[in-house]
Amino acid sequence: MTSKERMMRALRREEPDRLPCTVHQWQRYHLDEYLGGVGELEAFQRFGLDAALQYFESTGQSWVYGEEGSDRAAPDWMVEVEVLDHTSEALRRQYRVRTPSGSLSYRTEGNCRTTWITEHLVKHKEDIDLVARHMPVPKVNRESVQRAYDQLGDAGILRGFVWGDQAGCWQHACCLFGMQEMILAALDDPSWAHRFLRILCDKKLQFVEESLVGASFDLIETGGGAGSSTVISPAMHREFCLPHDREVHHALHRTGHLVAYHTCGGMMPLAEMIAGNGADATETMAPRGVGGDVDAAELKRKVGDRLCLIGGMDQFNVLTRGTDREIRAEVQRLFAAAGAGGGYILSCADHFFDTPPANLQAYAHAARECVY
Repeated sequence: MTSKERMMRALRREEPDRLPCTVHQWQRYHLDEYLGGVGELEAFQRFGLDAALQYFESTGQSWVYGEEGSDRAAPDWMVEVEVLDHTSEALRRQYRVRTPSGSLSYRTEGNCRTTWITEHLVKHKEDIDLVARHMPVPKVNRESVQRAYDQLGDAGILRGFVWGDQAGCWQHACCLFGMQEMILAALDDPSWAHRFLRILCDKKLQFVEESLVGASFDLIETGGGAGSSTVISPAMHREFCLPHDREVHHALHRTGHLVAYHTCGGMMPLAEMIAGNGADATETMAPRGVGGDVDAAELKRKVGDRLCLIGGMDQFNVLTRGTDREIRAEVQRLFAAAGAGGGYILSCADHFFDTPPANLQAYAHAARECVY
């Protein structure tokens, strides 16, 4: 069975030949520092892992507009980028956005491992009017997607993403306004919060209709960590995430795509809502060691008949710091807990940066021993 067949059977909640085993996105830092600068597909193949390649062009963060070399700046959303620091340990950029109705700004910082937002685009509640009128919705180049799909072939699945800093509407709003600020707004001014989410949802639905119809993706990611139960309550998730998640997932299904809903924190109190939001899979099954709460066996019992489960591997305490024996034992434990009857893809619960290649090899080898 090829990697694509193996993973697609799991996504359909069927039994493959053995446990599919992958990682949640290779980081450029790890590829350069530990694997000699190889590409993502070569990294999957080096270890015998099932590839899950993430396609990001025109689907990612708002700061792609105006980046050096970017061709995505829009006439009503002109972005000026000022590079404040540019070293391997200090990547700071200031962004100034000019629109016909006013100006906005935001700032990012980062290092060789990742990037984060230090100044949010939306600072005043009226700023969402500029977002509504002028923030552009990019279009994916379907020919480019097809080339990526063809190049991947049977080595695995091609994953897409709903446009935005995060794929979920609530999660995207948190990136634009700030997580704490968004939570307080939801409590103090829910009508404004709902209006903001409606603006973002409409733009995401536009992206789905304009870009994803006929696009050759095997799986589309939605959601995001800000909707996890370690960030907001189940009641808040029900009010501010669930309705828009359902709309977006319904649109994705109309275009023929399978959906993976992403919560990289707590998710056990949300399991029934995720099973009811129209998703086909739930990820990343983060265990307590990385800030989550997932009991893999209990999650399988609750929703395994309705959702493919993806994730579960503690990428720091086990995969990075563990011995071969500990890694093998955890793979076998997760297979026993979540793998019965199929419908489970073993993956890291999130990104890793300094995992020894030998540990990745032990991880892949242990998964190959888990046969149906």
